[in-house]
Amino acid sequence: MARSGARRPEPLTGAAPGSARVWYAAYGSNMNLDRLVCYLAGGRPSGGAREYPGCRDRRRPARAVPVLLPGRLYFAFESRVWTGGMGFYDPMDPGEMPARAYLLTAGQFSDVAAQEMHRAPGPDLDLSGVLATGRARLGPGRYETLVCPGVLDGYPVLTFTAPWRSAEAELNAPSAAYLGHLSEGLAAAHGWSEARIAAYLGSRPGARTGRSAQ
Repeated sequence: MARSGARRPEPLTGAAPGSARVWYAAYGSNMNLDRLVCYLAGGRPSGGAREYPGCRDRRRPARAVPVLLPGRLYFAFESRVWTGGMGFYDPMDPGEMPARAYLLTAGQFSDVAAQEMHRAPGPDLDLSGVLATGRARLGPGRYETLVCPGVLDGYPVLTFTAPWRSAEAELNAPSAAYLGHLSEGLAAAHGWSEARIAAYLGSRPGARTGRSAQ
Protein backbone atom coordinates (compact mmCIF):
# COMPACT_ATOMS: atom_id res chain seq x y z
CA MET A 1 0.00 0.00 0.00
CA ALA A 2 1.10 3.58 -0.59
CA ARG A 3 1.96 5.80 2.33
CA SER A 4 -1.10 7.26 4.04
CA GLY A 5 -1.79 10.56 2.33
CA ALA A 6 -1.19 9.46 -1.27
CA ARG A 7 -4.12 10.87 -3.20
CA ARG A 8 -6.00 10.07 -6.38
CA PRO A 9 -7.13 13.02 -8.50
CA GLU A 10 -10.84 13.34 -9.05
CA PRO A 11 -11.57 11.99 -12.54
CA LEU A 12 -12.57 14.47 -15.21
CA THR A 13 -16.30 14.51 -15.84
CA GLY A 14 -16.12 17.58 -18.05
CA ALA A 15 -13.57 20.24 -18.81
CA ALA A 16 -11.05 20.84 -16.04
CA PRO A 17 -11.18 24.33 -14.53
CA GLY A 18 -8.73 26.87 -15.85
CA SER A 19 -6.35 28.14 -13.20
CA ALA A 20 -3.27 30.28 -12.66
CA ARG A 21 -1.86 27.30 -10.75
CA VAL A 22 -1.68 23.66 -11.77
CA TRP A 23 -0.36 20.44 -10.29
CA TYR A 24 2.59 19.07 -12.26
CA ALA A 25 2.49 15.28 -11.72
CA ALA A 26 6.09 14.07 -12.02
CA TYR A 27 6.51 10.31 -12.46
CA GLY A 28 10.14 10.09 -13.59
CA SER A 29 13.32 11.71 -12.33
CA ASN A 30 11.45 14.90 -11.41
CA MET A 31 9.90 13.07 -8.47
CA ASN A 32 13.25 13.96 -6.89
CA LEU A 33 12.85 17.62 -5.88
CA ASP A 34 16.58 18.31 -6.27
CA ARG A 35 16.34 17.24 -9.90
CA LEU A 36 13.18 19.33 -10.49
CA VAL A 37 14.93 22.40 -9.10
CA CYS A 38 17.30 22.23 -12.09
CA TYR A 39 14.27 22.86 -14.30
CA LEU A 40 12.96 25.61 -12.04
CA ALA A 41 16.14 27.49 -11.11
CA GLY A 42 18.54 26.18 -13.76
CA GLY A 43 21.50 23.84 -13.42
CA ARG A 44 22.75 20.35 -14.16
CA PRO A 45 21.24 17.41 -12.24
CA SER A 46 23.51 14.91 -10.52
CA GLY A 47 24.55 12.26 -13.05
CA GLY A 48 23.03 14.19 -15.98
CA ALA A 49 24.69 15.44 -19.15
CA ARG A 50 22.64 18.57 -19.78
CA GLU A 51 22.55 22.07 -18.28
CA TYR A 52 19.04 23.52 -17.96
CA PRO A 53 18.27 27.24 -18.29
CA GLY A 54 15.49 27.17 -15.70
CA CYS A 55 12.08 28.84 -15.59
CA ARG A 56 11.19 32.51 -15.85
CA ASP A 57 9.78 32.11 -12.33
CA ARG A 58 12.47 30.29 -10.35
CA ARG A 59 10.53 29.80 -7.12
CA ARG A 60 10.16 26.34 -5.63
CA PRO A 61 6.76 24.58 -5.74
CA ALA A 62 4.13 25.95 -3.38
CA ARG A 63 3.23 22.39 -2.32
CA ALA A 64 4.19 18.79 -3.07
CA VAL A 65 1.95 15.77 -2.46
CA PRO A 66 2.12 12.05 -3.33
CA VAL A 67 -0.45 10.96 -5.89
CA LEU A 68 -1.57 7.80 -7.66
CA LEU A 69 -2.49 8.11 -11.32
CA PRO A 70 -4.36 5.57 -13.44
CA GLY A 71 -1.98 3.81 -15.83
CA ARG A 72 1.60 2.63 -15.85
CA LEU A 73 5.22 3.76 -16.10
CA TYR A 74 7.44 2.26 -18.81
CA PHE A 75 10.99 2.83 -20.06
CA ALA A 76 11.80 3.39 -23.72
CA PHE A 77 14.15 4.99 -26.26
CA GLU A 78 17.50 6.59 -25.38
CA SER A 79 17.94 9.60 -23.12
CA ARG A 80 20.31 12.38 -24.17
CA VAL A 81 20.69 13.35 -20.52
CA TRP A 82 21.09 10.01 -18.74
CA THR A 83 21.76 7.49 -21.52
CA GLY A 84 19.53 4.43 -21.27
CA GLY A 85 15.76 4.43 -21.39
CA MET A 86 13.50 7.30 -20.37
CA GLY A 87 10.36 7.06 -18.27
CA PHE A 88 7.00 7.52 -19.98
CA TYR A 89 3.40 7.34 -18.80
CA ASP A 90 0.68 5.31 -20.51
CA PRO A 91 -2.61 6.36 -18.89
CA MET A 92 -4.45 3.62 -20.78
CA ASP A 93 -2.42 0.77 -19.29
CA PRO A 94 -3.87 -1.16 -16.32
CA GLY A 95 -2.89 -0.38 -12.75
CA GLU A 96 -1.85 2.75 -10.88
CA MET A 97 1.33 4.77 -11.14
CA PRO A 98 2.87 6.53 -8.14
CA ALA A 99 3.84 10.13 -8.83
CA ARG A 100 4.64 13.34 -7.00
CA ALA A 101 2.46 16.36 -7.71
CA TYR A 102 3.97 19.83 -7.40
CA LEU A 103 1.81 22.95 -7.25
CA LEU A 104 3.30 25.34 -9.81
CA THR A 105 2.14 28.38 -11.69
CA ALA A 106 0.87 27.67 -15.18
CA GLY A 107 3.92 29.56 -16.46
CA GLN A 108 6.32 27.36 -14.49
CA PHE A 109 4.62 24.24 -15.82
CA SER A 110 4.94 25.63 -19.35
CA ASP A 111 8.65 26.25 -18.86
CA VAL A 112 9.31 22.82 -17.33
CA ALA A 113 7.45 21.20 -20.23
CA ALA A 114 9.38 23.31 -22.75
CA GLN A 115 12.70 22.13 -21.33
CA GLU A 116 11.53 18.50 -21.46
CA MET A 117 10.60 19.15 -25.10
CA HIS A 118 14.10 20.56 -25.76
CA ARG A 119 12.66 24.01 -26.35
CA ALA A 120 13.63 27.33 -24.79
CA PRO A 121 11.40 28.46 -21.92
CA GLY A 122 9.30 31.46 -22.84
CA PRO A 123 5.68 31.67 -23.96
CA ASP A 124 3.03 29.93 -21.89
CA LEU A 125 1.57 26.77 -23.37
CA ASP A 126 -2.02 26.78 -24.56
CA LEU A 127 -3.60 24.47 -21.99
CA SER A 128 -7.16 24.85 -23.25
CA GLY A 129 -7.08 21.59 -25.23
CA VAL A 130 -5.80 19.35 -22.44
CA LEU A 131 -8.14 20.97 -19.91
CA ALA A 132 -11.12 20.42 -22.22
CA THR A 133 -10.46 16.81 -23.25
CA GLY A 134 -7.83 15.43 -20.87
CA ARG A 135 -5.23 15.06 -23.61
CA ALA A 136 -3.53 17.35 -26.14
CA ARG A 137 -0.72 16.57 -28.57
CA LEU A 138 1.48 19.64 -29.00
CA GLY A 139 3.98 17.98 -31.32
CA PRO A 140 5.45 14.63 -32.43
CA GLY A 141 8.18 14.48 -29.79
CA ARG A 142 8.63 12.17 -26.85
CA TYR A 143 7.28 14.54 -24.19
CA GLU A 144 5.03 16.70 -26.36
CA THR A 145 1.70 15.15 -25.37
CA LEU A 146 -0.06 16.70 -22.37
CA VAL A 147 -2.32 14.61 -20.14
CA CYS A 148 -4.76 15.75 -17.45
CA PRO A 149 -5.61 12.74 -15.21
CA GLY A 150 -8.01 14.78 -13.09
CA VAL A 151 -8.36 17.55 -10.53
CA LEU A 152 -6.94 17.88 -7.02
CA ASP A 153 -8.09 20.56 -4.56
CA GLY A 154 -9.66 22.47 -7.42
CA TYR A 155 -6.48 22.62 -9.52
CA PRO A 156 -5.96 20.56 -12.69
CA VAL A 157 -3.33 17.80 -12.54
CA LEU A 158 -1.08 17.88 -15.62
CA THR A 159 1.82 15.86 -16.92
CA PHE A 160 3.44 15.09 -20.25
CA THR A 161 4.38 11.89 -22.06
CA ALA A 162 4.78 10.38 -25.52
CA PRO A 163 1.85 10.16 -27.97
CA TRP A 164 2.06 6.40 -28.41
CA ARG A 165 1.03 3.43 -26.26
CA SER A 166 3.58 1.46 -24.24
CA ALA A 167 3.03 -1.59 -26.47
CA GLU A 168 4.14 0.48 -29.49
CA ALA A 169 7.31 1.87 -27.93
CA GLU A 170 10.91 0.79 -28.42
CA LEU A 171 11.53 -0.35 -24.85
CA ASN A 172 14.96 0.25 -23.32
CA ALA A 173 16.40 -0.25 -19.84
CA PRO A 174 17.19 2.97 -17.92
CA SER A 175 20.59 3.95 -16.52
CA ALA A 176 21.55 3.60 -12.86
CA ALA A 177 21.78 7.40 -12.46
CA TYR A 178 18.26 7.87 -13.78
CA LEU A 179 16.88 5.11 -11.56
CA GLY A 180 18.60 6.75 -8.61
CA HIS A 181 16.54 9.91 -9.05
CA LEU A 182 13.33 7.88 -9.36
CA SER A 183 14.22 5.94 -6.23
CA GLU A 184 14.91 9.08 -4.21
CA GLY A 185 11.65 10.61 -5.40
CA LEU A 186 9.58 7.56 -4.51
CA ALA A 187 11.15 7.35 -1.07
CA ALA A 188 10.61 11.04 -0.35
CA ALA A 189 7.07 11.25 -1.74
CA HIS A 190 5.59 7.87 -0.88
CA GLY A 191 7.83 6.62 1.92
CA TRP A 192 8.56 3.33 0.17
CA SER A 193 11.34 1.02 1.32
CA GLU A 194 14.35 0.29 -0.88
CA ALA A 195 13.06 -3.22 -1.49
CA ARG A 196 9.65 -2.01 -2.59
CA ILE A 197 11.13 0.64 -4.85
CA ALA A 198 13.45 -1.91 -6.49
CA ALA A 199 10.58 -4.34 -7.03
CA TYR A 200 8.35 -1.65 -8.52
CA LEU A 201 10.93 -0.15 -10.89
CA GLY A 202 12.24 -3.57 -11.90
CA SER A 203 8.75 -4.71 -12.90
CA ARG A 204 8.03 -1.81 -15.27
CA PRO A 205 8.01 -2.51 -19.01
CA GLY A 206 11.50 -2.04 -20.42
CA ALA A 207 13.23 -2.03 -17.03
CA ARG A 208 15.30 -5.16 -17.47
CA THR A 209 15.42 -6.85 -20.85
CA GLY A 210 13.29 -4.51 -22.94
CA ARG A 211 10.33 -6.87 -22.74
CA SER A 212 7.03 -5.67 -21.42
CA ALA A 213 6.14 -6.56 -17.82
CA GLN A 214 3.00 -8.58 -17.47
